[in-house]
Amino acid sequence: MSPRQLFADELKSARQLYVSGLGGPLSQTELARKARTSKSTISRLENTAGPIPPELPALFDQIFKTDGRFKRLYEETAAQSFPELYRRRMAFERAAVSVWEWSPTIVPGLLQTGGYARTLLRAGDPRASEQEIAAQVGARLARQDILRGSAPPDVRAVLCESVIKRRIAPADVMRDQLAALLAYGEGRTTRIQVLPLDAEAHLLIDGPTSFLTGPNHVTMVCVEAYRTASIIEDPEHVRKAARAYDDLTGEALSARDSADLIRDQMETL
Repeated sequence: MSPRQLFADELKSARQLYVSGLGGPLSQTELARKARTSKSTISRLENTAGPIPPELPALFDQIFKTDGRFKRLYEETAAQSFPELYRRRMAFERAAVSVWEWSPTIVPGLLQTGGYARTLLRAGDPRASEQEIAAQVGARLARQDILRGSAPPDVRAVLCESVIKRRIAPADVMRDQLAALLAYGEGRTTRIQVLPLDAEAHLLIDGPTSFLTGPNHVTMVCVEAYRTASIIEDPEHVRKAARAYDDLTGEALSARDSADLIRDQMETL
């Protein structure tokens, strides 16, 4: 059974087993009132019609005291909407003990704010409905749960200076995103560095690259481009890419100087 069907069945079952103030099962109308949504939305969710609004799973967990069950099913449902390669990458990311990111273009998804992600997703699919965009934003932000757990991975992110200075979103959205980078950089397990524009050419210059290391200390390298992605697991190629990443961190500004550059950019917005 698919995660989406499980979500629908769990929702209907939880609603029917819930004892309402009237002494009987919770009606769709009553659940809609508690979740601050519409009866038609509850009906669609129970009939697997349309995407799951990203704000509802956590509310359902609160209402039914299901300890994150609906949130987990939502994340699994969102993952199923991606091609197999992306699903594999995200599954590995959830279990990773370290995540290294290099981006020459945009803030990596793992560190994006909702507003920044919405701007990118809207630009990439101008014909999508607001509900579809909201679902995509929710799926992207759900990835950040690994950073808030009891044992977050060690995260290193090297961003091209152009990522910090390119105004791809309104000023307030960019300020929020830069502030989020500063906040992440203050964490014990996250380091943010900026690679100056005058840095020399390097192996990873072509596009965004992620290094994901699992509990077994095996590392995979994920390389992305427009509508495509590849996963590199050959040990020799992984070692070459890791050496190139080490060179990047050496060429990049220190974490402290990178934070100063980000603050300076915020002041220009």
